[in-house]
Amino acid sequence: MDNLKILIVDDESRMRKLIKDFLVKRDFVVLEAADGEEAFETFVNDKDIALVILDVMMPRMDGKETCREIRKISNVPIIMLTAKAEEQDELKGFELGVDEYITKPFSPKILVARIEAILRRSNKLNRDENITSGMITFNKAEHSVMVNGQGVDLSHKEFELLEYFIENEKLALSREKILNSVWDYDYYGDARTVDTHVKKLRSKLGEAGRYIKTIWGTGYKYEVE
Repeated sequence: MDNLKILIVDDESRMRKLIKDFLVKRDFVVLEAADGEEAFETFVNDKDIALVILDVMMPRMDGKETCREIRKISNVPIIMLTAKAEEQDELKGFELGVDEYITKPFSPKILVARIEAILRRSNKLNRDENITSGMITFNKAEHSVMVNGQGVDLSHKEFELLEYFIENEKLALSREKILNSVWDYDYYGDARTVDTHVKKLRSKLGEAGRYIKTIWGTGYKYEVE
């Protein structure tokens, strides 16, 4: 992962260690802070931090205030951890500039997957123009896709859908989440739109179409065997 730096901010040392252990295994460099004030001081003094993981409830300066201060000086990706699951809390977090909102308890593996997805979207991972995913070669700059060296002609939305799947590999994605992310939050279409595009995308990808797996009753998961 190019030894990218991740700042973990949580007043619980056990939580910081749990997350750190999983990140270190993925070759990230991990910095820690036990409260918002320490986190902001660390962030200001280290210009190479690629992503911040923020707990909401902390002493001295809580996560929301810390996020607000960081956003005054940087657009670094921020993941907010919280014990609350109310939609209103998530909306407030997004208004502050939070990139991802994860409710405790959570799977550390899923957290790491979301971190890597965010870093790919922010171009901190996979800096090469060509991204290889199994039999698929994906080039965002050229807007091109190849399967086993053969070009595949995708529509704009099919291309964006494939990009979203690749960025979120191994994550279970609901139809609503896919719809909101690929068609934007102001899209009022039916979730069946996702099914239609997935069917066409699978067909065009041929043998590689099997990477897009159906999760019955939920949505889809992209996974290269």
